[in-house]
Amino acid sequence: MSGNEFRFFLSYDINLPVTFRIERLEGSLPPVEFPDSGIDPAAEERRAELYVECVLCMDGAPFGLPMRTRLETNGSAYCWNELITLSTKYRDLGRYSQLALTVWDVSHGKDEGLIGGATIPLFNSKLQLKTGKQKLRLWLGKVADGSFPTTTPGKVPAESFAGNFGSGTQSDVLLSTAMEKIKGRKSSKTGSSHLYLVVDFCSFEHRVVFQESGANFVLPSPISSTNELVIVWDPEVGKINPSEHKQLKLARSLTRGIIDRDLKPSNSERKLASSLEAKQALELMGKWETIDVSDALELLSPLFESEEVRAYAVSVLERADDEELQCYLLQLVQALRFERTDKSRLSQFLVQRSLNNIELASFLRWYVAVEFYDHGYTKRFYCTHELLEENMMKLQAGPDGEDGFKLWQSLVRQTELTAQLCSIMRDVRNVRGNTQQGFLKPFCLFYVVQMVSLMDRLLKLENLDLHLTPYKVLATGQDEGMLEFIPSRSLAQILSEHRSITSYLQKFHPDDRGPFGITATCLETFIKSCAGYSVITYILGIGDRHLDNLLLRDDGRVFHVDFGFILGRDPKPFPPPMKLCKEMVEAMGGAESQYYTRFKSYCCEAYNILRKSSNLILNLFHLMAGSNIPDIASDPEKGILKLQEKFRLDLDDEAAIHFFQDLINESVSALFPQMVETIHRWAQYWR
Repeated sequence: MSGNEFRFFLSYDINLPVTFRIERLEGSLPPVEFPDSGIDPAAEERRAELYVECVLCMDGAPFGLPMRTRLETNGSAYCWNELITLSTKYRDLGRYSQLALTVWDVSHGKDEGLIGGATIPLFNSKLQLKTGKQKLRLWLGKVADGSFPTTTPGKVPAESFAGNFGSGTQSDVLLSTAMEKIKGRKSSKTGSSHLYLVVDFCSFEHRVVFQESGANFVLPSPISSTNELVIVWDPEVGKINPSEHKQLKLARSLTRGIIDRDLKPSNSERKLASSLEAKQALELMGKWETIDVSDALELLSPLFESEEVRAYAVSVLERADDEELQCYLLQLVQALRFERTDKSRLSQFLVQRSLNNIELASFLRWYVAVEFYDHGYTKRFYCTHELLEENMMKLQAGPDGEDGFKLWQSLVRQTELTAQLCSIMRDVRNVRGNTQQGFLKPFCLFYVVQMVSLMDRLLKLENLDLHLTPYKVLATGQDEGMLEFIPSRSLAQILSEHRSITSYLQKFHPDDRGPFGITATCLETFIKSCAGYSVITYILGIGDRHLDNLLLRDDGRVFHVDFGFILGRDPKPFPPPMKLCKEMVEAMGGAESQYYTRFKSYCCEAYNILRKSSNLILNLFHLMAGSNIPDIASDPEKGILKLQEKFRLDLDDEAAIHFFQDLINESVSALFPQMVETIHRWAQYWR
């Protein structure tokens, strides 16, 4: 490519939604004056709850609906790091398209406080789309002006910033990072009173040049009368040529001495070819790029029988730390069913990692002990149990003076304790005469809670904490187990005694200046937890949802219990996609309130985050194919297809948002579940 050659895309050809990321706020918030209330301004700054409103403007007028980020309450460091996707596509942008960004503070109750705003044009003076990070100076006390020319320009000409360095190579990234640190130290020393908002625009392979829709744009012909060499890009380079492919097939047939399009290899030839291909694949496996742990879990599924392939997967798992390994430990124990030997590489790996972490060893021992009831694999799991005992007994005394024998005896005493507790439980059950259905399937309950805990971890890794309650559960037998007690009350009991969720929350978190008489933190916790469990219960297909197995904690956290039905199975006819009763919507201010809109925003954001980790979740589910959970063991392939369908991997993020919003509307407006809920209440009353 010649030095003066310039490659670019036309904006009219990009059929993708406008996407950017709101990163963080830099600088100190201005003090808030409350002359009549006597409130300390410094305290108000620390309790500030900020969100950013994004409005796309074309030719000086708003275009499309505004978008909002989530609330951020992390004190002095406000970091959203949230991806915003507009409904407008790049091909629809005009020459004078601008993005108006306004920061609001909602910590003062119903009256939203204005922090400041800034406006940035999407195209520069050379009609090129702006990309990379942009640092915008906020105009304090002003809403971002979308008119052209704007009165709130956010670009600071005197400063250069990351994203404006050349081609974006590794050296540019290092340089930009160093510049950020230097500027951060400089601003901290000088005590600058300015407030900046950092926005990261989407980047493309080449520059994007503005082009009006339907314009008569014709590229000049590269062919000239001179003998200059002209480089022409061929879009079919690297693709299979059908003619050459057919010729190669005919050539192979000729070398065999016969031409027959229906000719098939014999059994001996097929076995030979399979063995040769397997050998070549194993040789290439060592040359692979390092795969992720989620991909390694797939190699431990029943689809892969080769010991070498499974050993390679175990070598990848060795990179995981103990916290991550414990998230997958249940499935890894289930994967022992698919090994070809009792003392496999996977079994030895789990035992060796457990020797360095007593908590990991305790869980491994219980997971293996529960599988003793599976008569088809009793010997294999008992072999792993013995391997753990033998290796732990050989451990030398550590700094705390406990050797391997004492550690193993502490694990054995757990079994003795649970045996006594189970005996007491059976006596109580015989006296009461019944028990809840969720406790009849402790392993299924444990699996669901484990998936809730995993999804909570995945969301937090993306800086989205939805205040979930993944309480602890441990299966100690086929019909016995232990779970953590969480102080809470069912929504059915709360509505019976307090008539509304709002009245119940006002009892514990009253605030005359807060929304609906509740503190903003409590209401935000309620909204986030409702959103988190709505998404998770939909993905896992949790059935039999009613107000008796939806619990509410005093701090506003909603959580679900009793997971006897999963993967879409439900004892009630015509269940909604998710349990979202009208009382929960009323607690958010109704379907037209800003808090209900925020609830839907959290749902859609969480749904798209979990869709990105669908490969990990599906692989973990596949490893449970041999478990004794009826909804999975009856037809694992069908269960995987059901779970995969819930992720809607055929949709992009924008289409997935519209899809999930339709599910929310369908769940809220469903009438039949309300009638079933009424019948359920009467049944509980007469019981």
